[in-house]
Amino acid sequence: MERADFACLDWQSPRKGLRYKLLPRGRRQLRLVEYTPELEPLWCENEHQGYVLEGRLEIAFPYGMRVYEPGDGIFVRPGREHRHKHRALTDVVRVIYVEYI
Repeated sequence: MERADFACLDWQSPRKGLRYKLLPRGRRQLRLVEYTPELEPLWCENEHQGYVLEGRLEIAFPYGMRVYEPGDGIFVRPGREHRHKHRALTDVVRVIYVEYI
């Protein structure tokens, strides 16, 4: 068994309002993500499985919108029909994702 020590990992910031720490293990990875209101929402078609640690996160889909709060699990299916945009409703939103690579 291994401990996921995010404290020793560097933040990666691909764009304003979004940063993450990545811990790859074989064909899976854990990703600790922080969203802030500065994030410019873009459509994403990737699958997401995660857990909200802190803050309130809004995810917009073509068929509606959903707000996630601490303790909520997130399951987003992959593909164009499930495309989505993330938006932070609080100063900081932290989510842990389990991703298959």
